[in-house]
This record gives sequence, C-alpha cells and structure tokens, in this order.
Amino acid sequence: MRQTAILLAAAGTAAAFVSNTPVSHRSAQRSRSSLHMGGASGVATTLEGKRVKVERIKGLLDTSEMIFTVPAGSMSVSDTQDLRKSLPEGTVMSVVKNKLMARALEGTDYESASEMLSGPNMWFFIEEDIGATIKAYNKFTKDYDKKESHPILGGAMEGVNYDAAGVDAIGKLPSKTELIAKIAGGIKAVPTKLARVVKAPNSKLARAIKLATEEESDA
Repeated sequence: MRQTAILLAAAGTAAAFVSNTPVSHRSAQRSRSSLHMGGASGVATTLEGKRVKVERIKGLLDTSEMIFTVPAGSMSVSDTQDLRKSLPEGTVMSVVKNKLMARALEGTDYESASEMLSGPNMWFFIEEDIGATIKAYNKFTKDYDKKESHPILGGAMEGVNYDAAGVDAIGKLPSKTELIAKIAGGIKAVPTKLARVVKAPNSKLARAIKLATEEESDA
C-alpha cells in the first residue's frame, strides 16, 4: 500500500511536468525575503527602521556640543574605517539621508542646520572634544588626498551655523580640558602673586620705619 502511494505521487509529479501544470513547492527565497538585511529592501527603508534611525540621531544631537557635515560619496570602506578610528572618543560619524536628518533636527538646538541638507552627507556628532575631532578630520583628508573631494561643508553649534572657515576656526580654539587647565593654573598662581604684592609694601614700610628711627637717633 505504501509503495502504491509513493508510485502514485511520483506519477502525479511526472504528469504535472508533462502537462505544464506547475507543482507547488515552498520557495526558500521567499522565506528569506522577510529578513531585513539592509540595502534597498533592508530595515533602513521600513517605517519602523526610519523611526529608529531618527530617534538615534535625535539622541546624538542631544548629547553633541557641535555637529558638522562633509560629502558622503566616493569613500571606500577601508578609508571610512580608518577615519572612524582616528576620531576621539565621544565623536560619532554617520551617513544620514536628508529627509531623516531633517526630521531629527526638528525641535532641537540644531534645527538651523537643515539649511545644509543638500546632496549625500556624512555627519559628525561631537560630544566633547571639538578641536581634536576637526583636527583629526583635516589630517585624514590631507593624508588620504581628499581635501578637494571631501571638504568640510559647514557646521552648527549653539543654534548658529558656520561655514567651512568658521568650523576650522572653532577647531583651533582651546578645548574645554585645556581651558580648565589654564584656569586651574591661573588660580594656583594667585596666592604666589598675592604674597609678592603683600611682601613688597611690607619691605617698603620696614625701610621707612628704619629710616625714621635712624633720623630720630641722629637728632
């Protein structure tokens, strides 16, 4: 009986081929298509993926002291990895589509940066060390011969937009750590300077008293 069933099934399949009737089989490709592996049909293009991306960027904006942007195209994976490694801790670089970036910027201190949303952009979100980040990027473009193809397009800080020259100028300012060190050094020097100021009048006073005493003795 079992052999008969097997023979009948095989015959049915053969008949289907002969009569050009399609045989229903579960497609392995169809089962994989539900997995969001990125790319054109990946999670970044789904509504949920876009929402997650926008929320992530909003979080970066909330913790950033400054942001700036550069062209995103024509950079190899290897170059991108090298650039990422050269950045100081606390700085995040990310390629963000303009529509998603515009949504993320809404209602933040960086909303004015929406004026820079033109063409494919790579954004840098600087949490603390602004100077070191800008210097690292400028060094990368020099070492990898990308000054012409990947210049700094502009940046924003505290609600103000800056052009490339402005971003470079900000990068040359002392960092917060350097300022704290200078202030601490200045405070430390105050007691020494104060002691000198106090000591000088006392010396003059002592000489004046000594001179007056000598005059009285002579009299």
